[in-house]
Amino acid sequence: MGQIVAILSGKGGTGKTSVCAGIATALAQMGLPVLCIDCDVGLRNLDIALGLDQIPSLSFVDMFQEGYGFAHATKHPVFPNLSFLTAPVGCTADRIDTDAFSDLLQQARKRYSYIFLDAAAGIEAGFTLAAKYADRVVLVTGPDPASIRDANRAGQVLELMGKTNVRIIVNRVNKKMLSTTGLTVDDVIDQAGLQLLGIVPDDSSVVLSAAFRQPLLAYTNRGAAAACKRIARRLQGRTIPVGIK
Repeated sequence: MGQIVAILSGKGGTGKTSVCAGIATALAQMGLPVLCIDCDVGLRNLDIALGLDQIPSLSFVDMFQEGYGFAHATKHPVFPNLSFLTAPVGCTADRIDTDAFSDLLQQARKRYSYIFLDAAAGIEAGFTLAAKYADRVVLVTGPDPASIRDANRAGQVLELMGKTNVRIIVNRVNKKMLSTTGLTVDDVIDQAGLQLLGIVPDDSSVVLSAAFRQPLLAYTNRGAAAACKRIARRLQGRTIPVGIK
């Protein structure tokens, strides 16, 4: 049975969606069947990070309302093991049929090794929708004080939901900036109050790959792309040293 992984963030601007796309494509590149579901109802952007914004895609609501099978999910042209369902338009997260969504995810478990749910930033309905069904939750934060505070708050909400398998990824880390401020990644972990899953460096390739409509891992193997590959291996239970390369 596949694992459902919710990729969340306490605030916008942390690079959560780019990280989700990077980890998902890394696992697909390793030969594992992966499904990405954009749960950011109303502000969908996961297709851009995956390099799929020019390809028509069904929404996850279309799947259960119209009775489509997973054979109709969008197949990635570069990473054939990766499938994608976009977020619906014209509705809000609090109006999603949660029973139907749950059934969809249970069917997805039988077909895919990993199902990634990329939710809206913040701790509103989209956050709850993704977190509720997740086996693992990954909170993405930046190294700035506002992101860290919001990650801590999101962690508290997840604890109240009974979620125990919660890890943090510190994204957009700049060694020079950390040195200047005197802040360390350990400080970020302590302030967020969560266990570390990985560190992703600040990397202009993330923006450039999106601008050229390419997934990050098809654009480069360095920087943030390499970090996402290391995180993907940790999700598989492998022991990979954490650090910025």
